[in-house]
Amino acid sequence: MLSIVVFLQIGAAQDGFFPQSWEGRWAGNLQVFNPDGKVQDVPMQLLIEPRDSAHSWTIIYGHGEEAGRREYLLRPVIPERGLYSIDEQNSIVLDAIYIGGKLYSRFEVAGNLLLSTVELQGDGLHYEIVSGKLEPRNITGGEEREGEEIPEVKSYPVVVRQVAVLMRRG
Repeated sequence: MLSIVVFLQIGAAQDGFFPQSWEGRWAGNLQVFNPDGKVQDVPMQLLIEPRDSAHSWTIIYGHGEEAGRREYLLRPVIPERGLYSIDEQNSIVLDAIYIGGKLYSRFEVAGNLLLSTVELQGDGLHYEIVSGKLEPRNITGGEEREGEEIPEVKSYPVVVRQVAVLMRRG
């Protein structure tokens, strides 16, 4: 049993040293899609910098005076288990989990369900958010067939996809 625990701890420690290996200034273009196709293409930056007990996680959309800046903090909760929080510094704190090299955050706001993922692949930081109404589009199952209970399954629509491949700048 001890050898398994040691193996798991070494495996976690060698997992790219998240979030330290992600530190830096990342830039690229964020593309926004809906079912009709691409609806927006906007410059995006993600700045990840160490702080006392957290990492700054600053997202900038656009350029110059038109830029929208959002300053978050990525805080460790139980980092050895991959648990983090994203503190919007306005009373909103989102749960996040780092699993298999990818940071996930799933949350509901204003009747919309969002899934945010960020993953370091090669030289690029892949950023994606998919969202849609929290109201199910389709409900199936929920019956018994040939003595087997079939669970009810709710399908939720995805209506927006935001995606960017960000490259480290300086």
